[in-house]
Amino acid sequence: MTAPTMTAPQLALARNAAEAALAVLPTSRALVAADPVIPDAGTVIEGQAITARFTGAASGEVLVVVGQDLADALRESPLGELDLTAAVRPALEAAARVFGPVVLDPGQLMEPEVALSALAAKEGAIAVPLRDESAVRAVLALALSQWPGDDPGAVNISQRAAPARSGGRGGLDMLHDVEMEVSAELGRTRMSVRELLSLTPGAIVELDRAAGSPADLLVNGRLIARGEVVVVDENFGIRITEIVAPGAE
Repeated sequence: MTAPTMTAPQLALARNAAEAALAVLPTSRALVAADPVIPDAGTVIEGQAITARFTGAASGEVLVVVGQDLADALRESPLGELDLTAAVRPALEAAARVFGPVVLDPGQLMEPEVALSALAAKEGAIAVPLRDESAVRAVLALALSQWPGDDPGAVNISQRAAPARSGGRGGLDMLHDVEMEVSAELGRTRMSVRELLSLTPGAIVELDRAAGSPADLLVNGRLIARGEVVVVDENFGIRITEIVAPGAE
């Protein structure tokens, strides 16, 4: 890996993008941003790559390669397999926002070699290895088709350091900051297509649950708790009355 031929402000922006991503990247290790490099075969680590395009004050692509430990932790979560792209999206957004207000596309999951090779072929591609004391554990890479300018003072540069994490821990610890969609379910029923098409405003659909029965709380489609429906400041809420043990649905 060689140092990229870019201006000092551009290198500073890339480094700050990596530090911004580190602040919200799920990882069980305390990582730091190393010196920026040109993406090449030596940048690849075992794991998965998530890449997205962004537009705004600057435009281009942003890529995060995460280690296999995070991919495995998400796949084997007690709540079922979690979406790796959704888990890493906050890091992609944080890195892109260093260059100003941006709009990020949904992003996609790719093999690291394929994603980095495609990005390295673009002009001005730059990568920042994210490492612990012994090795590179993740990579933040960028390829901007439009830089916001050579004056880093004209851009909102993040100077935040990566949050402290206890080294050596894995499993659930690296998932603590991952956002997930939680839904509440009052009940279910089965209907024929004819019955569905006959629904009109005011129609009543009978559910498979008696009045007063607890509602189900689901994460990633998996039942984790039950509770009473309550009203909080004119919004519905769930007061938890039971935590469902894994496999006890």
